[in-house]
Amino acid sequence: MSNTNGVMLITGASRGIGAATARMAAQTGWDVAISYHSRSAAADAVALSCREAGVRSFAQQCEVADETSVLSLFERCERELGVPDCVVNNAGVLFEMSRLEDMKVDRVRRVMEVNVIGTFLCAREAVRRMATDRGGKGGSIVNVSSAAAYLGSPNEFVDYAASKGALDTMTIGLAKEVADRGIRVNGVRPGLIDTEIHADAGMPDRVDRLKANVPMRRGGTADEVASLILYLASDGASYVTGTNVNITGGR
Repeated sequence: MSNTNGVMLITGASRGIGAATARMAAQTGWDVAISYHSRSAAADAVALSCREAGVRSFAQQCEVADETSVLSLFERCERELGVPDCVVNNAGVLFEMSRLEDMKVDRVRRVMEVNVIGTFLCAREAVRRMATDRGGKGGSIVNVSSAAAYLGSPNEFVDYAASKGALDTMTIGLAKEVADRGIRVNGVRPGLIDTEIHADAGMPDRVDRLKANVPMRRGGTADEVASLILYLASDGASYVTGTNVNITGGR
């Protein structure tokens, strides 16, 4: 089996946007490495569906906030599939809705560790392998942020919103650091997307409840976000870097 687009590494791909991106990438010829935190059966099913599409794929448990775990993931990808041509930083954590004044410090620390430090670690390892001045052949990094970064998520997830704002800033800064080293760095900012993350936050009906606030009057789908990620990873976006793209239905 061989790929036509290269090797894509996606963190947090056992479900939702990550899983949709993995499946769509495989269907378009990418070999796919995926990580998961705890849902091993779901992640294995995603990897299997990728292999059934005719590409190479594996799933590995990874704690993205842990440097050793991230190194193990990248080393296995390099060993079994090759150096990634695209890294999608999708892993993230969201807790139940709360006002900031009621948040425990352990919650805030965990959100920042996974959403910010985890993305920094994975981006660092991507640059070390992709940068042309380090012997790499270039590539792209796509950071999955959120519309919460500019909406703020008041009364719900200010900690999550702040972590995604940090990603937006990192996307811009890193893109400028590596633009002449063969690497493009972009972000996507999904809005109200119909995935399991809302149930995790204790609001399984959140999309239906809030879709009237979206100009398009509906929630988005994981596949719609995956399509944007794959565009940013493609040669069609060869002159796009340092950009955070909203996919929000106009919100």
